Amino acid sequence: MHVWKFGGTSVGKPERMHSIRNLVTSDGGRKFVVLSALSGTTNALLSIAESLKANLPDEAAEKIEHLKAHYDSFIRELYKTSEGFAKGQQIIENEFSFIRSLTRIRPFTLKQEKELVAEGELLSTQMFAAYLEEQGVPSVLLPALEFMRIDADGEPELDVIEQKLREIMRGHDDKEIIVTQGFICRNPRGEVDNLKRGGSDYTASLIGGAIRAAEVQIWTDIDGMHNNDPRIVKKTFPIRELTFDEAAELAYFGAKILHPSTITPAKLRGVPVRLKNTMDPQAPGTLIAERTSTSSDQVFKAIAAKDGITALYIHSTRMLNAYGFLRRIFEIFEKYKTPVDLIATSEVSVSVTIDNTTNIQALMDELRTFCDLEEPDYDQAIVCVVGNFSADHPGIALKVLESLKNIPIRMISYGGTEHNISLLMHGRYKAEALNALNEGLFGL
Repeated sequence: MHVWKFGGTSVGKPERMHSIRNLVTSDGGRKFVVLSALSGTTNALLSIAESLKANLPDEAAEKIEHLKAHYDSFIRELYKTSEGFAKGQQIIENEFSFIRSLTRIRPFTLKQEKELVAEGELLSTQMFAAYLEEQGVPSVLLPALEFMRIDADGEPELDVIEQKLREIMRGHDDKEIIVTQGFICRNPRGEVDNLKRGGSDYTASLIGGAIRAAEVQIWTDIDGMHNNDPRIVKKTFPIRELTFDEAAELAYFGAKILHPSTITPAKLRGVPVRLKNTMDPQAPGTLIAERTSTSSDQVFKAIAAKDGITALYIHSTRMLNAYGFLRRIFEIFEKYKTPVDLIATSEVSVSVTIDNTTNIQALMDELRTFCDLEEPDYDQAIVCVVGNFSADHPGIALKVLESLKNIPIRMISYGGTEHNISLLMHGRYKAEALNALNEGLFGL
């Protein structure tokens, strides 16, 4: 069984939903189809939430009716029969009735906001499932809220998801297509929650791992993962194969086509992930697996960049060789749930980068109780070069740094894995660095 995930742009127009139906039924194989909200819907729902949090119900109501008008227009082109259209109308009336009910709740809390934002996926999947039914496709809609669970730290509970899915899927062996929502889930309190933005990819991987799928396919509007950011660099090319570790590094450090968490469940269960293009289904895309057929002599695979980075410079106030210094530092980062991207250390100082500054002031205040801090560097960027950097390949760092000889580098991380060289620089240099590396490493 395969798991196929389609993003917002892939389901953003009626004709694209028609194309997805043709895609998922073309080879006759059973599929678990994961859908995002229609493109633009999540942002519209978040805008409605902002109006409600600001206690502007009339403004929120106007936004709701504007969004509903879009869906009313959408179903007129989606369905081919009067029965299908009537079913689509009923779905929209039911969901928008619930959306309107949320506007009457005071105060409008984070709980209601998560329920509101979940409506995007609930709408798209019900509409698509009704379209499959209209077309006579043996299918069933399995609500993600019945099996997708996260723990108190917001982490998916893969074993729980597997158990619940196994129970729910009994009795549906005759269904060719199983449809469900991406992104949404329930938390330990049983409330509607989500896997954060981009989490539909994560949903697909979690389902793929839970059912031990033959393959997870992530369908987007680009031909696989490219060797560089095509929005910034003109001469890029799609990468045909990546290992799980290489893809995870690229996703974490800024490759927009793939959600950073997606690879983990698939890797745990050994399920290959393939990135495909809905605009060009015949294109091979990118295959991500434990091992690839790509020659190990291919040293450099791809480049990615991550914005919004803050660098902290921490100095010990004690003598040299003081043990326990690093432990105390990272206990504070753990206390404030602030992950570290890069780290560089010397005998008496530590430099780290973070991308979440929510608790930075409290974190710095506590660090100052036993060490000195320099003023943080904000608006930094991490540029990540990924490939096969084993100890047997000489001159790798030299080639990277030679490509960036005209760009000031604040920090370098190299050697933690055999797949990643990461460099910190001010964000103003990011585009220049990506282009320079594209030329220096790939000759483009």
